[in-house]
Amino acid sequence: MEIKTLGYDHPDVRKLVADVQQEYVERYGDPDETAVDPADFRPPEGLFCVAYENDVPVASGGWRARGAAGDDDPNMREGDAELKRMYVVPHARGRGLSRAMLAHLEGTARAAGRVRLVLETGDKQHEAIALYRSSGYEPIPGFGFYKDYDNSMCFAKAL
Repeated sequence: MEIKTLGYDHPDVRKLVADVQQEYVERYGDPDETAVDPADFRPPEGLFCVAYENDVPVASGGWRARGAAGDDDPNMREGDAELKRMYVVPHARGRGLSRAMLAHLEGTARAAGRVRLVLETGDKQHEAIALYRSSGYEPIPGFGFYKDYDNSMCFAKAL
């Protein structure tokens, strides 16, 4: 597997993001409505990556800075980065790609000076919840668009 840093507007990123949005529709009835600005994922304030196997995109994920002055969410801390759009295509699941992508994103966020990764996921994403918990993420109070939704679960990990 080769992990490449790409712009959020790259065709492979757009395809994987569309695929994960469709998965949200299948699980929850609607796509993720969290506001996402492609500029949020431009270094050094963010990053978006795609994993390839034999030049085929098989996984994605990114992070964007949170907790800076002007962030109106009281649960965000200075130095936070929010994990977004972690996804592995169905035919490549169960082989550790999400764990490898998560480790890569943690390392790049740490190298960029981020001190904590935060994320929001839904309660029907059992695979994601298991990955995050087994990787040291702990529950935190809700934040962001879905903070008041009963099926929203938020986690954080110090880097």
